[in-house]
Amino acid sequence: MIRDFFDGFTSYFSAFGIISKLRLWKFFLVPILISILLATGLGAAIWTLSGALATWLLPWLSWIPYIPVESTAGWVLNILFGVIGFILFKHLVIAAVSPFMTPLAQKVEEHITGNHTKYSGFNAGQAVKDFFRGLTIALGNILRELFYIIPLLILGLFPLFTIPCAVLIFLIQAYYAGFGNLDYTLEGHYSIRESKRFVKNNRWLAIGNGTAFLMLLGTGIGFLVAPPLAAVAGASETIKRIEPMSMQLDSNFDEEYV
Repeated sequence: MIRDFFDGFTSYFSAFGIISKLRLWKFFLVPILISILLATGLGAAIWTLSGALATWLLPWLSWIPYIPVESTAGWVLNILFGVIGFILFKHLVIAAVSPFMTPLAQKVEEHITGNHTKYSGFNAGQAVKDFFRGLTIALGNILRELFYIIPLLILGLFPLFTIPCAVLIFLIQAYYAGFGNLDYTLEGHYSIRESKRFVKNNRWLAIGNGTAFLMLLGTGIGFLVAPPLAAVAGASETIKRIEPMSMQLDSNFDEEYV
């Protein structure tokens, strides 16, 4: 468990070396543009919706005595919409960049395994398939996250449960983010159902990958480079578990790129 988590987390450090060695920086451009557009659009939508909903709720809550209804409603809605917006942004980015991250993961897989039949250049038809597979997984993960997280958010309003709920919310988000990032590699080997089984069996690897991903998303500019780094980091660890018998990995692989 702990080993898998740290493998998933620390693989981001070696990802920089792999990207530099294989000259994969070109894969960053489109994800950066997509991340900026999605962040701008979702941010504007959430700001507008939260204000409109707060205004609509105030008359219904005005009967509650001794509570500053306006400020409380605004505070609660900002948190709720902020969490929902973050969940949506995270999964929509993972899905939207999948046509570009899957080839990136294939390049990394080629490098690790020595199998040079994976990457055949950009293919529009395959890109569409990659996008719809990513979108299918993203929509399912969004619904599952909201199912678990909204009750935890409500429970977390009680001080006794605030910290445990916050930890659980973070782990749930990390798991599903890691799922999406690992699937860039998994889709070349497994169906969606098989990928779900793989991630469930390697849940702490997914959580480790997702933890680093969420930390990057939470920084000022880290969200711009998070998808490519996550794809490379996920590929370098996922392929080891997909084909453990067929791979002849150098025992110094991790140290080579740190």
